[in-house]
Amino acid sequence: MVRRSSRLFPLALMLTLAGGPSLAQTESGETAPAAEAQDDKSPTDATLRAFGAFQRGYYLTAMELALPRAQLGDPAAQTLLAELFAAGLGVARNMDDAAFWYKQAAENGDASAQFKYGLMLLEGKYVEADQAKAEELMKKAADAGNAFAQFNHAQFLVSQKPGDTGIFEALPYFEKAAEQGVADAQYALAQIYRNTDGVSEEKQARAREFMEKAARAGYDTAQLDYAIWLIDGIGGPKDYEAGFYWMEVAATRGNVVAQNRMAVLHINAIGTSGDPVEAGKWYILSRRAGYDDRSLDDFYQGLTEEEQKQAIDAANKFGKR
Repeated sequence: MVRRSSRLFPLALMLTLAGGPSLAQTESGETAPAAEAQDDKSPTDATLRAFGAFQRGYYLTAMELALPRAQLGDPAAQTLLAELFAAGLGVARNMDDAAFWYKQAAENGDASAQFKYGLMLLEGKYVEADQAKAEELMKKAADAGNAFAQFNHAQFLVSQKPGDTGIFEALPYFEKAAEQGVADAQYALAQIYRNTDGVSEEKQARAREFMEKAARAGYDTAQLDYAIWLIDGIGGPKDYEAGFYWMEVAATRGNVVAQNRMAVLHINAIGTSGDPVEAGKWYILSRRAGYDDRSLDDFYQGLTEEEQKQAIDAANKFGKR
């Protein structure tokens, strides 16, 4: 009964059944402004005020305002309810209710809900899996401008049509997602622009730009590849110091390949003055993570006992950060 009441009964009854806090309080007990709980002059205003309450952390007030609108078919209000239930904000987390409201909002055309419900249909954990329906919703959300749906739909096209056919069909979606700041799409776009025959010279020239954007967004694989591109002069001039910087960023974030390459950069003094102990440290860290490199094994065996000890100490200290 409690689960159904969250969809069909007045909110006060739902919270009474659930034993939740009063409507004018947040999870932390903060009291919402009295105006938030008053009747609104228009349905649109009620939905906007619900989102305003949500953004300020008044989750119960947000639900009180959104629920009547959601029950009347407002897709924005339905999506807001789904988010509240999915995250357990103001009420107990309930993925059945979240799925219910995501589905309603998706069917009513909300792009965010189409993306979220599409993911649920793909996963098949909280709803019965339905790949065809998931793909349909993902495309609708992508065409409506949802950046993450654009990236996911692009990936689907590439997987369904291997080779250049799928890549060029997916390319507009990768581009739209990348322009909206999705780091995974920026990385994919950089690789496509650089490595796909038939891409215009203008787009090829932007490959390193998108690789840098993905790196700056914190994507460690992009940080590794951007470092390599800078050091090797791929997609632009060589810049050893910048390459060393980005390699260190990726290595520090735990990228094992970057840790291995950091040892190589120190050994060969590329972008740095070189340091055998630092090289030993990065070698040890990459080896502990399972990266096998016989050339670095030989290098490490050539270090003095004191240098090996310092390298081990440095690696242990790094691991305790």
